Amino acid sequence: MTRYLLPYPTDQIGGLPEAFAAVLWDGVTPPPPQDVLDGVEFFCLPYLTGGAGLSLLPRLPSLRVVQTLTAGVDDVLPHLPAGVSCCNARGLHDASTAELAATLILASLRGIPQSVRRQDAGQWQQKFHPSLADRTVLIVGYGSIGAALEARLLPFECGVVRVARSARNAPLGQVHALDELPVLLPAADVVVLLVPLSEQSRGLAGKEFLGRMKDGALLVNVARGAVVDTGALLAELESGRLRAALDVTDPEPLPTGHPLWHAPNVLITPHVGGPSSAFLPRALRLLRSQLLLDLAGEPLANVVVSG
Repeated sequence: MTRYLLPYPTDQIGGLPEAFAAVLWDGVTPPPPQDVLDGVEFFCLPYLTGGAGLSLLPRLPSLRVVQTLTAGVDDVLPHLPAGVSCCNARGLHDASTAELAATLILASLRGIPQSVRRQDAGQWQQKFHPSLADRTVLIVGYGSIGAALEARLLPFECGVVRVARSARNAPLGQVHALDELPVLLPAADVVVLLVPLSEQSRGLAGKEFLGRMKDGALLVNVARGAVVDTGALLAELESGRLRAALDVTDPEPLPTGHPLWHAPNVLITPHVGGPSSAFLPRALRLLRSQLLLDLAGEPLANVVVSG
């Protein structure tokens, strides 16, 4: 009986015992027959398959563990069977998401979207743009991705202010609590959202939050679309008071014709913080580590829900 249902072949994962056996399912091809699914205890959800793996969960009667390849699990938890543990992919997307967040900040500040449009039109227009140097970046959701982003920002000679659910000390300095945001927001030139989506964070960047941001500030969302109140953000963009760079939106995918597409001073990327060349090697390392822990009967890492 096979206990493991995985999206990558074992020889690609590497480092596993010779006798290790697993069933391969990529989330695109038809799933294995039910007699195979009956024995699956550990299921790694395939990545970027539109939630195909979630529909398989009710067909896994022996399931103990769901391993995601995403940091956020807000889409998985409503489908998680009772008594089943869920592990997220904390650390897997740190490099890729931090890199995209830094890209969005720099591109937005230095007017790259406008320059691309002028290039298409064959227009040469030289003008001043804000630099990241000497700016203050407020990271809201200072976890592993936030720390990775800070490491990439500091060489640009900017200041970084850290915010998490509760105050603490971090290697690079103080982390403020979320309830300090009303005082911190007015001083920030760039606000980066990295909080997981929860009932507490849904609509966090709403009318009051955005209203406290200084004129001309940049909001960067690489968390989840629903962390931002889209209507409130549209009002600020259309007034010309704020700018935004969004890798995630609410709704998502953003429908053709949605006013966000054409709002002034907004840069939109289609939720590509995770999918890059950095993904696969880190996904394989994470999966290998979790499988070895499970085989040894040791506690798994990154447990979000304990079954």
